[in-house]
Amino acid sequence: MSETSPRSSDESTLPGVFGLVDTAIARIEAVMLAAGVLLMALNTIANVVGRYLFRSSIYFTEELNSVLIVLITFAGISYAARHGRHIRMSAVFDTLPPRGRKAMMILISAVTAVFMFGLCWYSIGYIATLAGQGRLMPALQIPVWWAYVWVPVGFFMAGAQYALTAVKNVIEDDVYLSTTVLEGYDVDEQEI
Repeated sequence: MSETSPRSSDESTLPGVFGLVDTAIARIEAVMLAAGVLLMALNTIANVVGRYLFRSSIYFTEELNSVLIVLITFAGISYAARHGRHIRMSAVFDTLPPRGRKAMMILISAVTAVFMFGLCWYSIGYIATLAGQGRLMPALQIPVWWAYVWVPVGFFMAGAQYALTAVKNVIEDDVYLSTTVLEGYDVDEQEI
């Protein structure tokens, strides 16, 4: 009788290199989101304390929070893809038989991955343009392009997540919305 240890939430069920990539992305997402939210909270709280106790605000709070919002937003794209939480327009999808839903999910995931990788490519070009301008953030005095390095990172991770979802649907019998979420409705969800 062999006991298997429970999987952690960031361990992949995909085989081989796919599983390694999936697990790495999950851990990077977790660090980016946790660090972003915690830093934003600490920065905001420190600014409020400074303003009310010492009558002096932290001069870079707004700029730092803007950078952190970009980080959280684009890491969140990948996180939402991992957990099958993006908006779905499923009127046609839900009427298809299982084989049709599987084919449609593979197509949707593959096309979305291509678009995410394309947006990653274009965002790198945009960052290169910003870097060439040499502008600095007024308060932090760091290059403006540093605030946007998270955009291609988030698009790349989301593209990889959608590509892995397509792979998961090719190798598994069930229909998956993401590498970890089976297609269907939860008890508290309602099909309309």
